Amino acid sequence: MNLDIDRRDFLKVAGVGSALLASGLWKNSVIAATDDFVFLQISDSHWGFNMEKANPDFAGTLKKAVDSINGLKVQPDFIIFTGDLTHTTDDDQERRRRLKEFRQIVAGLKNQNVKFIPGEHDASLDGGEAYKEIIGGEMHYTFDHKGVHFIVLDNVSDPRGQLGQPQLEWLAADLKKLDKTAPIVVFTHRPLFDLMPDWDWKTRDGAEAVTLLMPYENVVVLYGHIHQENHHMTGHIAHHSCKGSMYPLPAPGSVPVKAPVLWDPAAPGRGLGFRTVSRSGAKFDLTEYSIQGEAV
Repeated sequence: MNLDIDRRDFLKVAGVGSALLASGLWKNSVIAATDDFVFLQISDSHWGFNMEKANPDFAGTLKKAVDSINGLKVQPDFIIFTGDLTHTTDDDQERRRRLKEFRQIVAGLKNQNVKFIPGEHDASLDGGEAYKEIIGGEMHYTFDHKGVHFIVLDNVSDPRGQLGQPQLEWLAADLKKLDKTAPIVVFTHRPLFDLMPDWDWKTRDGAEAVTLLMPYENVVVLYGHIHQENHHMTGHIAHHSCKGSMYPLPAPGSVPVKAPVLWDPAAPGRGLGFRTVSRSGAKFDLTEYSIQGEAV
């Protein structure tokens, strides 16, 4: 990936649990983006979560996220929720109720160009049936925006936590249409690499997807699921996780059992927040902020 971008091209946006990219990341690609732009990624809103020890404001956090995004001075070109829109439940009717409530809350966004990806909490127990009924649309799809090709992968609706052969074949067919220098952003819920397999922080056949992506020079993968910032390289492909917007999780392997990090009244925004992404020379500059807007 060509990371040579001048600070004059830096675009700065604040949004709860967010990541942003400027299309200038690929300005020297053969298929060049025509304009710089910003998009907003939000992950793991877990509507229906009700563990007060982890977030006593569980009923208000998503609404505050919507208000924060509506208050941005620069509105993003589009917004994408990368999974676990709702918190898991075995009750089919409760799952539908939570998805409907989530839909109603995010309908309050000023920016109506909103895209979605399911998480395992939304889709693994019924193969995505309720998700497709209420959220709508395909669970894996592509779209293009200002010279950048976006690929959305579904690694959650199969309870085995895999993409599956039909989706891998679909991905291969889509990539064959692209120039090897095309700028590509891949969205997933789970990481495509084995970050912490014992904690389900993996995609069973993610390595096969990465192999298909490897011949392409300008690829970045953005995902959620782990409720914290993490940066990883597979060859030249960068993988960046997004903070969760309901509760944080511990660092990989830092505790024997994965569980939500307990709420700290002295630092109520810790682990939840937004980040800005800028470019300096040949690297990303990432600055993380709490919900209150203070650097962490």
